[in-house]
Amino acid sequence: MSTPEIRPEQSIELLKALHILTRDGKLNQDSRRKLKQVYHLFQFIEPLLKQVQLKRNDFCVVDHGAGKSYLGFILVDLYLRHHAPLASMIGIETRSELVEQTKKLAQDLGFEQMRFLNESVAQSIVSPSLPAEVDLVTALHACNTATDDAIRFGLAKRAEFMVLVPCCQAEVAGVLRKHKAQQLKDPLAEIWRHPLHTREFGSQVTNTLRCLQLEAHGYQVTVTELVGWEHSMKNELLIAQRKGPPKPHTIARLEALLERLGLEELKQRFFVPDQLSQSGEQA
Repeated sequence: MSTPEIRPEQSIELLKALHILTRDGKLNQDSRRKLKQVYHLFQFIEPLLKQVQLKRNDFCVVDHGAGKSYLGFILVDLYLRHHAPLASMIGIETRSELVEQTKKLAQDLGFEQMRFLNESVAQSIVSPSLPAEVDLVTALHACNTATDDAIRFGLAKRAEFMVLVPCCQAEVAGVLRKHKAQQLKDPLAEIWRHPLHTREFGSQVTNTLRCLQLEAHGYQVTVTELVGWEHSMKNELLIAQRKGPPKPHTIARLEALLERLGLEELKQRFFVPDQLSQSGEQA
């Protein structure tokens, strides 16, 4: 496999800090794969950045569950600092030590468009450090319910786009497992009767519910696969664009699916609030 060309506008020091390049600036087999992944993911996000920039130059991107802000740094390095100098990138992370690390790296690199907040989802929704509305929300491999937290944040902030790579969905599988005996009265439950199938089906259902939730709020959702992420089974990419008002029909389907699968206790996480459902009926 040929070595991918490193774009001339990229910061070599950033690529080293993210372990995409070795300390001496070279690519080994592992780093070559990482660079391939970066380019592939960026191909999906760059057109979205261009769309939000057409509306306003000072757009805001928020990376939820940012961790080491791998994705945020790449977006700033490849796009914001060259094409959108008035835009901002905000990383939100609950682990204070990672927030301090990313702050230092951004300062060392001179990435002045980046900010980092040590806040929970609930705090970030009402935080005065964030604008009332944001343009793009990302969440890369946000484990378990962290993807749902990012969706909740994006909905509250009326994000134009959300880009999500879910990971480690365990909650739905746990509920399916808990009610398996009762659900086996329904032949449909054979799909998740075996433990391995429970885990796999739970992951599938989780992302299906997320898509329905977003669609119920008026988003158009595209589900695709991240090519080049073969080392990880979690390579599903959800891209949502806000298109219009809530959809009562989708809200009804979401509720029906939760009931059919015995997942009623998860309505609080996936279901559309009553006031949104009512506004959808009026729309």
